[in-house]
Amino acid sequence: MATIENIQKLRQLTGAGIVECKKVLQETRNDIEKAVELLRKKGLALADRKSSRTTKEGLISSYIHVGCKLGVLVEVNCETDFVARNEDFQKLVKEIAMQIAASNPLWIKKDDVPEEMVEKEREIYRQQLKDEKKPENVIEKILPGKLDKFYSQFCLLEQPYIRDASGKKKVGDLITEAIAKTGENIVIKKFARFHLGEE
Repeated sequence: MATIENIQKLRQLTGAGIVECKKVLQETRNDIEKAVELLRKKGLALADRKSSRTTKEGLISSYIHVGCKLGVLVEVNCETDFVARNEDFQKLVKEIAMQIAASNPLWIKKDDVPEEMVEKEREIYRQQLKDEKKPENVIEKILPGKLDKFYSQFCLLEQPYIRDASGKKKVGDLITEAIAKTGENIVIKKFARFHLGEE
């Protein structure tokens, strides 16, 4: 039986609805950690189903850092004007703008990275590992992890979310949670980051 305290705790942690929280707590026998994981999986499944839906509404938001030497413009799209006007959606867009200011991504997602750039990184890592006298079969196993690290540095959706102290939550997880909460597809369309004096 899901307790009221656990339902409230789970809601605070995930932003999911009361009914959904109660359901997963019953499924996981009141285990908060497992319930959070289950909700994230459900959110991911929901996000996958909604990813093909058209996003023609949304917001363009800005963030100017203290001292006015760093600024960001970002466009985040959703399906309806109703969600675009929602306070949670507006906060999400602001958070994404701040993330871009803080972590300076070059692309939104992995697919946006030019193939020649990925190949160049792969070759650099391969050479480094060869210099460390790693055998070829070990090199092939290490390379995907090295590339994931590259993506987590330069692709916005792969970056660790700046407000998550654990470093486990990615910006992509933030979007997935918002999709689960709003029931709409949400897409980061484009962004521009301006730093005074930079070309």
